[in-house]
Amino acid sequence: MALDYLAIALAELASISERRTYLLLSGHDGLPTFLMRDTGVNSGFMILQYTAAALVSENKVLAHPASVDSIPTSLGQEDHVSMGATAATKAWQVLDNVEQVLAIEFLCAAQGLDFRLPLQAGVGPRWAHQVIRQVVSHADSDRAFQADMQATRALLTSNRTVAELEKAGIELH
Repeated sequence: MALDYLAIALAELASISERRTYLLLSGHDGLPTFLMRDTGVNSGFMILQYTAAALVSENKVLAHPASVDSIPTSLGQEDHVSMGATAATKAWQVLDNVEQVLAIEFLCAAQGLDFRLPLQAGVGPRWAHQVIRQVVSHADSDRAFQADMQATRALLTSNRTVAELEKAGIELH
């Protein structure tokens, strides 16, 4: 059951992240629609949001608890099977999807902050933005974002952003 709960919580985290990404692309609050003035085939960051939405939708299916299922095995000698391995496999896939959704949000948030200059974000987001910009440049025009998504995901999973914040003396609570 613990892995089922983990998958549900992770699925919710990705859902929240995707909604923030959607709002960043909506053209509100002075940001350009799709976070780009010169959109092309990919319509700026729109395809990234589609990707995040698809992963969130997949997570909803994967978050169905495996622990609610049990099939008697071994001619009835084992009348309740926990399906723990199934829960672990599904939780692992949900985690993989969540990392991708968060990497997409990283990209979109950094792009949105670029359009806010000369205004400054808070200390934490400002430092995170600088770390992201060390691995991915601002997108002035439409391009394929696969390499950018991989770079931000690697950044996310490496814990480099947190390490950079702590090195700068910024406490995370």
